Amino acid sequence: MTRILLTSITLLLLWIGLSYLTIPETPITEPQPFLDQPTLEPDFAEFTQDYLSYFQAVMQQTKTPGAAIVIVKDNSIYALQGFGVKRVNTYDPIDVNTVFRLGSLSKGLSASLTGILVDKGIMDWEDKLQEYMPEFQLIDSAQTERINFKHLLSHTTGLPYHAYTDMVERGWDLPFINEHFKKVNLIAKEGEVYAYQNAVFSLVGEAMATATGYHVSQLLDMELFQPLGMANASVSHEAFIGSNNYSFPHAGSDGSWGKRKISKKYYNAIPAGGINASISDMASYLQLILGNRPDMISESTLDKIFEPLVNTRNKRKYFRRWSMVEEAYYGLGHRIVTTNDDILVYHGGYVNGYKSEISINRKDKIGICVLTNAPSSLSGISVPSFWEQYESYKLKKNASVQPVQKAEFLLPEMINPHQN
Repeated sequence: MTRILLTSITLLLLWIGLSYLTIPETPITEPQPFLDQPTLEPDFAEFTQDYLSYFQAVMQQTKTPGAAIVIVKDNSIYALQGFGVKRVNTYDPIDVNTVFRLGSLSKGLSASLTGILVDKGIMDWEDKLQEYMPEFQLIDSAQTERINFKHLLSHTTGLPYHAYTDMVERGWDLPFINEHFKKVNLIAKEGEVYAYQNAVFSLVGEAMATATGYHVSQLLDMELFQPLGMANASVSHEAFIGSNNYSFPHAGSDGSWGKRKISKKYYNAIPAGGINASISDMASYLQLILGNRPDMISESTLDKIFEPLVNTRNKRKYFRRWSMVEEAYYGLGHRIVTTNDDILVYHGGYVNGYKSEISINRKDKIGICVLTNAPSSLSGISVPSFWEQYESYKLKKNASVQPVQKAEFLLPEMINPHQN
């Protein structure tokens, strides 16, 4: 009897020990700054920590299940952190390699991929889509012949808002959807009116395949993911699940969230919304679009990507929480907004309960990306709050300095906001 009792106690203690090793008591929540980096500016590092405290407070207030954030200045990472859990009612913490779905942040990566191919002389921004896809047809044959990659990537083909996004969400493939564009009445001449798209935007990937002989999934891996060291990035449902370190999506409202099923939506439209990535991957991507990887993409090509091509002033819903926005434009796969003394590049993404935000200030070489596994208020205010707090930080730091002039090279003259 004594031996049986001792054995039972031993097994119980072993079970408790294993449980302790495999399930942390609480999720990782404290920011871990990269203070060992010798290039960090102390003032900006302090500002970053203040912002992270605010970020964590909002996350707790909204009870957002999980989030991850990166803040970059110049070529240094000031914050790279996971918060919360991958799934409500568990203790499985988000880390810097946890994979999220990016949603429409994929559009920016697709524009960058196009830019890389342009730099290599494989494609050109002005190339006509029909040169690569003769089967592409709009209801107006003359307009069809004029559609180029800039029109695709700036949502100015003339097609109405979200043309056939419903087909994308039903899982139909792009060649099938492409057959239907010729049935849609156009709302404007190409280049004149902004109308957000997913289906026709994604045809840039079909054109890339024709130009290179590689599927867009292969091109993203060869030209972006591998060179940047985006080890967790992928473009399929199977790869997402197979990562074994992924976050679950959630539905509900601030304070009450429930786990959702991971869907396969938008993996049939990779350039528009089918990319998966971790926050460490996005740290590497920020380095690219901040101009720190000239070996991959030229500064002149980045200028072209971030050139404001069409005014989106009538689409204020994207900036309801931005108190500092004066004008809003769309470039190639990115939104461009002007403030009182800065020009910011921005995009948001939503798919299947995941929300993502990315933004850069090219003049000051600062970038931020936030990934969340629930569409909480945190995701909507994280980026505008960052820039508002950064503005206050600059005013405090440079109280005796004259206001910074707008960077003209970022915002060319727009005498006619509807020009091509």
